Amino acid sequence: MYLILCLASVRAAAFPPELFGYRQLPQEQIADFPQWLRVLERHLKDDLQDGPEAGDCAAKVFNRCHLAEWRRFLEQARALPAAEQLRAVNRFANTREYVLDIDNYGIEDYWAIPREFLGNGGDCEDYVITKLFSLLWLGYPPDELRLVVVQDTNLRVPHAVLAVARGRETLILDNQVQAVLTDREVVHYVPVYSINESRWWIHLPPT
Repeated sequence: MYLILCLASVRAAAFPPELFGYRQLPQEQIADFPQWLRVLERHLKDDLQDGPEAGDCAAKVFNRCHLAEWRRFLEQARALPAAEQLRAVNRFANTREYVLDIDNYGIEDYWAIPREFLGNGGDCEDYVITKLFSLLWLGYPPDELRLVVVQDTNLRVPHAVLAVARGRETLILDNQVQAVLTDREVVHYVPVYSINESRWWIHLPPT
């Protein structure tokens, strides 16, 4: 909890003023997202703990093998240039199976931390969470990373992607696409809100 409180003081001005062509309006009450706060807390408390089994990567319970695989990947990715790191993180998470929360956890909406996602698979926000924590481990500043909830206008369903601010560009890591694209190249997403470790934003149509 101490770390979460410290993160609240992080300056969050790294992003360009628009995302997918929509304006962003900063909000202050991250407490409005208790599920996200639980993810941050559980990641700090649980992702470094070994599971009850010694190390079968085929197991449906996160264990030492899954954690070691993630760490090996992160150590290898650490030596890559930034653009290749982003592509590698996107590919690594996207190898996991897409599984609905109702099938994994028996409830309609559950946000999984990496120890759960790497063992069980997950849905769109679970891919984003593991990618976000992977990039934090690789040294990306928290204010350059956001989980973005969007409306997919092609499929007419809500979706979640990771947005990464890189200078004047915003890059999108998406479990539906292996390539890392800029937000300007993605024309079928309408952003609803975005969130990082310290605050959140609503997104409004351009004026």
